[in-house]
Amino acid sequence: MSSENVAEAGRTRLASALIDNGSLSPEWLGAYDAVPRHLFVPDTVWPGMADGVRQGEAVSRKTDPDAWWNAVYSDIPLTTQWDDGDHLGVNRGAVPTSSNSMPTMVFSMLKALEVSDGERVLEIGSGTGWNAALLSHRLGSGNVVTVEVDASSAAAAQRRLERAGYAPLPIVGDGAAGYAKGAPYARVIATCSVREIPHAWVEQTLPGGVILAPWGPEYGGEALVRLTVGDDGTASGPFVASSAFMRLRQQRTDRPNSLTYLSGPWPADGKRGTTGLSPDEIGGWLDMFAIGVQVPEAFPLTERYADGSYTLWLHDTAVTSWATADWEPDRTEFEIAQSGPRRLWDDVSAAWRWWVDQGRPGFDRFGLTVTPTGQMVWLDTPDNPVPTPK
Repeated sequence: MSSENVAEAGRTRLASALIDNGSLSPEWLGAYDAVPRHLFVPDTVWPGMADGVRQGEAVSRKTDPDAWWNAVYSDIPLTTQWDDGDHLGVNRGAVPTSSNSMPTMVFSMLKALEVSDGERVLEIGSGTGWNAALLSHRLGSGNVVTVEVDASSAAAAQRRLERAGYAPLPIVGDGAAGYAKGAPYARVIATCSVREIPHAWVEQTLPGGVILAPWGPEYGGEALVRLTVGDDGTASGPFVASSAFMRLRQQRTDRPNSLTYLSGPWPADGKRGTTGLSPDEIGGWLDMFAIGVQVPEAFPLTERYADGSYTLWLHDTAVTSWATADWEPDRTEFEIAQSGPRRLWDDVSAAWRWWVDQGRPGFDRFGLTVTPTGQMVWLDTPDNPVPTPK
């Protein structure tokens, strides 16, 4: 079968899947048909899993075209860069830093953006250029500005866009700054995650306009937030779906390893204890989000052992406090240790129990309000802020 026939069969199969799961809505079907995904996928990719956080082995269009075409027209993310481009070769690098996103997520976000003909859109994170091309087809290239911090990725995306016949305004720069010269925008869409909505995005959006961005606390967990911009310099709105994106480069956090926190041989100055709360109970994506919005500037790491047991480490970003919880099978009590001015296990346990007491609310019950001086996560309504430790 020719590559054209393989591509057409793959596109039809994927379209059916996206229509069936509700992500590809009628208003975006024309863009899907006109902008083939394979035009925006490099020759070597690392196919991901549907959960968005793991990558498989490299697939090359040159050496295994069947596998490449199958990956391109599967509903999975495709990692296209590791370690900000410093990693070369076909082995996986340390940290994935660019991708062609999972089609379900791409079209779910475009659907949630609710654009109208003629509106101007600012995209943060050009990636491979596919999303910018879809927006350009729907709105016209002159109404789309796409910002990419990585010069190499930006250049490759622009080449792909030109070959496909689209010419959105490409900007190489800090996505957190947006692009003020092109403002105001009716819509801002980020294809990278943030833990703080840059206020520049609010300032560059028309009152009544929408900002759609993957948002997640330092601790983990993430969801798409859909903010409506007010005429008072604020923006507020609900989270609408789970997500898993690479972090905006300007908002990454250095995460020291656990040994950095210890003042001496184990358990150093840690105070030992036990807990009935299993570390396994608090490791889900939604659980982590609910904990993270209450426990700022803290993050978990997991140290796994050959027998299947593991230690959950909790660290603060200021490198002042740590905690551990040891999970072993068939246990109902688990050993913990804590050190520093923040009792991180206590904080995480209290945050998790608050979430349980609220009925384990899903992402859609949470919301976010952004002001010129900060941001606040709320539950159900903006006048019900999520608590944080005193």
